[in-house]
Amino acid sequence: MDNRPIGIFDSGVGGLTVMREVIEQLPYENIVYLGDTARIPYGSKSDQTIRKYAIQCSTFLKSKNVKTIVIACNTASSIALEHVRQSFDIPVIGVIDPGARSAATATENGKIGVIGTTATINSNAYQSKIMEYLHDAEVIGIPCPLFVPIVEEGWEYSNVARLTAEKYLDELVEHDVDTLVLGCTHYPILRYTIRKVIGHGVRLINPAYETARDLKKLLTNKNILNENYEKPKYEYYASDAPERLRRIGGNFLKKEIDNLYEIEIDNL
Repeated sequence: MDNRPIGIFDSGVGGLTVMREVIEQLPYENIVYLGDTARIPYGSKSDQTIRKYAIQCSTFLKSKNVKTIVIACNTASSIALEHVRQSFDIPVIGVIDPGARSAATATENGKIGVIGTTATINSNAYQSKIMEYLHDAEVIGIPCPLFVPIVEEGWEYSNVARLTAEKYLDELVEHDVDTLVLGCTHYPILRYTIRKVIGHGVRLINPAYETARDLKKLLTNKNILNENYEKPKYEYYASDAPERLRRIGGNFLKKEIDNLYEIEIDNL
């Protein structure tokens, strides 16, 4: 039995969709979540800066005696994962590889869509990783920057969301994709609207779900699951505006956020 917590960090609140999947699949694990809300978005920063932030966030989580770290940020996963792995003596996983692997397995016609922030799509991280698993795949990346503010305003079921999705996803419909990767941690909240627009025949890949599956396998293989079946403890930290994380994050997690603390940026 290993009751040390799992550490999860993101540049903001989106990583709480990853935490939600971890809670569903690993209901007895303790979790420490860090949202680096003072420095969001990571996508507009240089690679060097993103690696620095990722190391600082991981160092903070390590100080909380976590047994593993999940980088629940697509940008940090694409740019800093290997750097963080080399810097710490505990397992570290990101969100891109699990999502890409699942998409490559799921597709039948080899046509895969990826939607994400502009930075994630421009990084080519999902596209490259999918083609490592399926060399002849046709991968179409579409940036959908307005999806994040729509979700954070709580408008995921609105006409605004539907019209925006129609505008963004039209090209993917034309290309006859049969699989679509939700390449931003906010996007699973929009799943209902996206499915309505893209069609029920398209398989939606949620990297948050796939990452939680990988995490469960990793903890099982390393024999570090928490087998103390008591109510788990969740702690949340934000580097700025913790009340915003509480308000928006409650919708992401579908539960009340307690044990929320603000951490000074200088302490990261």
